[in-house]
Amino acid sequence: MTAEQALRPSPSDSGDTLPGIFSRPYAAATLTFAAVMFLTGFAALAVVPTLPTAAEDLNGVSLFPLVAGSFVAASLLGGVLGGHWADRSGARRPLALGMVLSVVTLLVSASSGSIWQLVIGRFVDGLAAGMVAVSVTTAIGQSYPEYLRPRMLAMMSASWIIPSLVGPPIAGVVAEAWSWRTVFYGLAVLTALPAIALVAVLRRAPAGDETQAPPAEECASRPPLVVAGMLSLGAALGQYGVSGWDARHLLFVVAGVVLLVVFAPRLLPQGTWRSARGLPTAVLLRGLTSGTYFTVEALVPLMLITERRVAAVTVGVAFTASAVLWAVASWAQGKLLQDVARHRLVTVGALIMAASVAFAVVGSFSGVSPVLAMVAMPLAAVGMGMLDPCVTVLSLSHSAPDRLGHTTSAMQTNMNLGQVVVLAFATAVLNAGLAAGTSRLGGYAITFSLLLVPTLLVAVLAVRARKDVPGPG
Repeated sequence: MTAEQALRPSPSDSGDTLPGIFSRPYAAATLTFAAVMFLTGFAALAVVPTLPTAAEDLNGVSLFPLVAGSFVAASLLGGVLGGHWADRSGARRPLALGMVLSVVTLLVSASSGSIWQLVIGRFVDGLAAGMVAVSVTTAIGQSYPEYLRPRMLAMMSASWIIPSLVGPPIAGVVAEAWSWRTVFYGLAVLTALPAIALVAVLRRAPAGDETQAPPAEECASRPPLVVAGMLSLGAALGQYGVSGWDARHLLFVVAGVVLLVVFAPRLLPQGTWRSARGLPTAVLLRGLTSGTYFTVEALVPLMLITERRVAAVTVGVAFTASAVLWAVASWAQGKLLQDVARHRLVTVGALIMAASVAFAVVGSFSGVSPVLAMVAMPLAAVGMGMLDPCVTVLSLSHSAPDRLGHTTSAMQTNMNLGQVVVLAFATAVLNAGLAAGTSRLGGYAITFSLLLVPTLLVAVLAVRARKDVPGPG
């Protein structure tokens, strides 16, 4: 029997049916977390399509890359702050503060009088999102037994289905009928409701659910928040730098890379970059997979709309399909495949993502139907829906109870780093190909081909993240 299987209780252990996520002990927490994810997803998916309109209205189109990049950059700092706080006093306070900040930042963005106020709003939104994401994962680790964690993570993914179906269309209608500001104000009101419910539920939770604070010497060894701040700054500089192709932008890229190289290792488990067995590999896998998916989700629609002349509404269908299939795959791994070793599902998910990248490459050729490239998005979502919860479960299984926040912040940090680095690298390759005279579709084909490297690397390295020692299973 593997250690992973040993840690999963069975009905025969107690003679009774094990409680589920909607059973009496967990129902309130499950419904509250689901509401938080629902409104968080709705806000995220509704805000993003309105940002270009907001930037144009504020005469700041040239700074739009900074508007978009500041969210991811701030998520790095928010994840570290939330994880560090959750380990010291439990996940309740950072989770509650993150939700309150989500409401505040929507109000800040809605009232923007300049592009820089919008940048600040998006930065604070990223800070809140990082705290919420890490705190929710930490709270799941602290509040649920290991056998229920895959189901709860699947529930978190499922909570994004309806927002993905109705969020962008509703936001578009509201922005067109009234203004983009109305979208932000409306989302602030909606987000306030689960924020209040969350605070109420967390205050009623028994004090014994909080994790004990780790020893003082362990706290002292953790990276200071200034390191996370420098890393966040590096990510922002890099995101801004890749928006142009001149000497000035190159300086921003160099500065961003230097900060990432110097400070990133201090926020990740030792041995992450060399794929040391256990937690370091699990954190590495999170960065590689999220970076690849984020890049596919960003560049495939761009190619379809600008080069293959596919209607935006058609591409929107692919986005919706991706969200639904991600949730379905996540449910399948948590319910139908719960007895399969987590690292094996990571390998399967990575191979599915590799197949999606291959579709993107083939769909880049002018003589081939663009539908093939469109298939890449939902297919990549299937792979992510299967492997992402498994990577999270593996990461939590390698963490001590008083280090769950530290672990989830490391996962969040490397997820954001993966998104920044892989997308920036792909953009640089695409721009370099165009500068060298390659056709635009040819540049996309080359860029997508390079994404096969991280997906296949994940498939090979997944076994190094397994919980058990070498043995059957």
